[in-house]
Amino acid sequence: MALAPGLAGETPGSAELPAAIDALRRERKAVILAHYYQENAIQDIADYIGDSLELARRAASTEAEVIVFCGVHFMAETAKILNPDKIVLLPDLDAGCSLADACPADSFARFRAEHPDHFVVSYINCSAAVKAQSDLICTSSNAVQLVQQLPADRPILFAPDQNLGRWVSRQSGRELTLWPGSCMVHDSFSEQALLELQLEYPEAEVIAHPECEQHLLDLADFIGSTSKLLQRAQTSDASRFIVLTEPGILHQMRQRVPNKTFHEVPGADGCSCNACPYMRLNTMEKLWHCLATMGPAIELDDAIRERALRPIQRMLAMSA
Repeated sequence: MALAPGLAGETPGSAELPAAIDALRRERKAVILAHYYQENAIQDIADYIGDSLELARRAASTEAEVIVFCGVHFMAETAKILNPDKIVLLPDLDAGCSLADACPADSFARFRAEHPDHFVVSYINCSAAVKAQSDLICTSSNAVQLVQQLPADRPILFAPDQNLGRWVSRQSGRELTLWPGSCMVHDSFSEQALLELQLEYPEAEVIAHPECEQHLLDLADFIGSTSKLLQRAQTSDASRFIVLTEPGILHQMRQRVPNKTFHEVPGADGCSCNACPYMRLNTMEKLWHCLATMGPAIELDDAIRERALRPIQRMLAMSA
């Protein structure tokens, strides 16, 4: 597709990018949704920032003609499922998700067939094809609440994150049959590095995402979704925090409570693998380019989209 009228084909310089993106956003009648794990500049220019549940709600209610989803592929798919007649753009189509990739639809269908009597609850971090095989979608913000609403005599299959599933099981008191998947980012945190930070800052509160492994959750003072971790940072009496989740959230924490101090936990061997490589594929340059060219756009098979819509709508209704 051609560039927007009046635009040169060259990407603006970094100093001009925010104004150029804003001009295109208005011209395209677009809304920019960004996850907390995006780079700081994208968070700063987005119309709405949130976790998966908050962004799903925004996608469901937006009146914009174009949705630009600065997140990963399954998030943009969810926006398209909710808005089949709107254009949904993802700045980089390669922005995937290790959880979604580790749960192929055909393998999941075989797993479901082994548990035919189970009610299927799928974490939103999965493909549209897996959502289409699910009875209910959840996020880390509402998973416990939703599972607690299900009939006590109905067995539950939970996919694809086994760490989140174990935490939901403990919190809800429900036994769950788990798909054996996990997040490459939340699996990477170093327990030794966490213990060293605790020794250095004994007054710090440890806050963790439930996708983390159990031995790390056992060391946490508070466990919650990204939005709940942000709320905790704002409401807790603690002035220092050690944060066990993707470090993109620290930008919002530092903006909202600048008088508090936040430490990210490095990965094993001191690596920076706690930063999601998929989330960081989106850049300001790619955001400008996708608005300029109106691509890449998310396209879905109608049959899959219609089947995937039902469990998402059920989630939104049960989370109201």
